[in-house]
Amino acid sequence: MCFGEDGCCVRKGNAPQNLSLLRKMALNIVRADTSEPRKTSMRLKRKRAGWNDNVRMQMLRIKPI
Repeated sequence: MCFGEDGCCVRKGNAPQNLSLLRKMALNIVRADTSEPRKTSMRLKRKRAGWNDNVRMQMLRIKPI
């Protein structure tokens, strides 16, 4: 329950499965992030990625232009 799945009103067709897959991919990216030398919580990592574009790019291993 990281992304508020209970509040999501997507219920038709393949949409619930597609969103579930996207959520899992996002959690795996956050979980795989080792850019911080100290141990931080998943919640804090997600918040930092949402607040700062540079942190998000670092998690995705994208180089700035």
